[in-house]
Amino acid sequence: MAMIDDLCDQLARDVLAAMDETGDDKLHDKISKILIDVSPTTQEVYLKAIRVLLAERRAREFLDRTLAAKRTGAAAPAGPRLVPDTGH
Repeated sequence: MAMIDDLCDQLARDVLAAMDETGDDKLHDKISKILIDVSPTTQEVYLKAIRVLLAERRAREFLDRTLAAKRTGAAAPAGPRLVPDTGH
């Protein structure tokens, strides 16, 4: 299944780049709906890749802002809100 992982990872990267270029923050959902009609397995792998890439992007942006604040003496950005572990 390495081929499906590679294809979906590249598709997810291309979709994120297209989202940046077009400003369409729902483009990944539109692509997902096309995939579910053709191959639920492909859609599942694609969505995993999108989630991973979006999470990495958000974490990296926070890291970059935190380091920039430290280097310039500015206030650090507010960290994420901690949600208590409810056991689920």
